[in-house]
Amino acid sequence: MREYLLTVLIAAALTYLLTPIIRSLAMRSGAYIDIRDRDMHASITPRWGGVAMWAAMSLTFLIVNHLPLVGKSFGREAQGIFLAGTFIMVLGMLDDRFDLDSITKFAGQALAGGILLLHGVQILWLPINGILTLPANIGQILTVIFVMTVINAVNFIDGLDGLATGIVAICASAFFIFSYVLAVVNGFNRAGAPSLITAVVIGMCLGFLPHNFHPAKIFMGDSGAMLLGLLLAASAITLTGQIDVNAISDSRSRSALLPLLLPFTIMAIPLLDLILAIVRRVRAGRSPFASDREHLHHRLLDLGNSHRRTTFILYLWAATFAFPTVIAAFAPLWMALVVALAIGSGSLILIADTLRKAPKKEVSVV
Repeated sequence: MREYLLTVLIAAALTYLLTPIIRSLAMRSGAYIDIRDRDMHASITPRWGGVAMWAAMSLTFLIVNHLPLVGKSFGREAQGIFLAGTFIMVLGMLDDRFDLDSITKFAGQALAGGILLLHGVQILWLPINGILTLPANIGQILTVIFVMTVINAVNFIDGLDGLATGIVAICASAFFIFSYVLAVVNGFNRAGAPSLITAVVIGMCLGFLPHNFHPAKIFMGDSGAMLLGLLLAASAITLTGQIDVNAISDSRSRSALLPLLLPFTIMAIPLLDLILAIVRRVRAGRSPFASDREHLHHRLLDLGNSHRRTTFILYLWAATFAFPTVIAAFAPLWMALVVALAIGSGSLILIADTLRKAPKKEVSVV
């Protein structure tokens, strides 16, 4: 555990130090856009935060590769995740600068999924009627779809300063706890790509957040959102590949079913926002990829919440799903429910306080 904590600290420190350098580079390179009606910031802010994250990730890998435990996490899968992450970061970097069309980005995301497949990162089974081993071609298709879904979920939630950064940090923390405790409880190898990648993701987010929290000095852009989404998806997939489901007893069967389900539960808020946005736009006769100002964070802002309070409320919502899900895998369900109620109540208190302080609207009687 100490080596993973050291990995988090190294990734956080490097990201924090590299971000101002990349910010200056982004401004000189024109990696920013003019302010739009749906934007929440009032001044031109550079993108390319994902470039700083990728650079910090690369340097972190070079450093922790020499640690006794974490160094054993590096292998074919970790190499594939790094190469796919590098590709998707470059794609996002170009999009941040030149605004690529949706088809190009989807094709690039699918290609990044293909890079993972070439390095053995693939969904092998699904929890259907026990454990269903998938044919290779079906597993490959599902892997690409899964990767693209998580990437776009992170991208959709990136609408407020620090929002996607904080939510991904929460999701990665929950997933790290799950993968590490699962290894301890079931006697798996604690040195694995899932724990390594999620530890690095936590560090990158913590190091980037001081620059990205409201008022943001730099945005992560698609280079960051797509990179983080790919890393989360790849971590989930590699965990399923490391689990010998037959070795898990019936009393721990919940743990076997969660690796692929966990990203959908701990990322419930981004995924919900993604689904609602697609349904909303299709019903209005618009492209599902068209931008609007009706995301969850916009609705909270319209209630009168400040930028920072809205962000914190969504952090609490993400944590309400993330950590109780992990607890439910290893502890009685009632403990998970208590934690969920405690965290969820915090967000409700904040919303109620905002509504209480909001000015009363005058009602005229005719």
